[in-house]
Amino acid sequence: MFFYLSKVFGFFIQPLNLTIFLLLAGLIAGMIGRRRLAVTGSVLAFLILALSAWTSLGAMMLNPLEERFPRPPLPQKVDGIIVLGGSFEGAINLVRGGYELSSSGDRMVETAILARRFPQAKVVVSGGSASLFVDREGDADTAPRLLGPLGVSADRLILEDKSRNTYENAVFSRKLVEPKPGETWLLVTSAFHMPRAKALFDKAGFPVVTWPVDYRTSGKEGVGLFRDNAADSVENTTIAIREWIGLFAYWLSGRIDRPFPAPGG
Repeated sequence: MFFYLSKVFGFFIQPLNLTIFLLLAGLIAGMIGRRRLAVTGSVLAFLILALSAWTSLGAMMLNPLEERFPRPPLPQKVDGIIVLGGSFEGAINLVRGGYELSSSGDRMVETAILARRFPQAKVVVSGGSASLFVDREGDADTAPRLLGPLGVSADRLILEDKSRNTYENAVFSRKLVEPKPGETWLLVTSAFHMPRAKALFDKAGFPVVTWPVDYRTSGKEGVGLFRDNAADSVENTTIAIREWIGLFAYWLSGRIDRPFPAPGG
């Protein structure tokens, strides 16, 4: 139930979708003579879209998430690398059979680099299809087609293809790997996603070393207008809203212990 509620709520709270629904509500209100409601809906829609597309709001919301877990010095010994799903364009790859990377493709690129640096390390690709409406191929199904030619042999791969969200990433990976005391496992995911991911792996009893990638902000955006192109600004705002709500929801549901996890607890 949590998975379905999160997907439905996430759909409605996205800035573009919310703008469309507010405009639709304003249009309906105008058609039935509720002029004040029509104006209110239109103004709210404009403000949401303008703030998302023309200001640095999204970057300012993302940056605290990205800075929460700085990348540590690389350990001398790594027993395994876990990369969370989100690297591929699943709907395209399902049809074309390739390995088209998404805007979070840095996750898989960094995983390939780490795998070559630590040739004895196992590589866990955790990610099934998490879409409610579109048929997609999960990252665990796509990854071997990319990692194999990049030098990561099939016997090193552990493919977890059932998870639909970060909670399931942590729980299912823990069951597959059964990490032993003293082992070092790197967790690779987008920097904005790392606070939630690390907290969930800790809760699942899977100690990991955070290895954030896929940074979306420089940390120098500040408050301002037109600091980025409109499409990227809207995407940043959408990601930030989803991630902050995800943290709060996971905390309320007891799946993580703090609403804004930090290193060391």
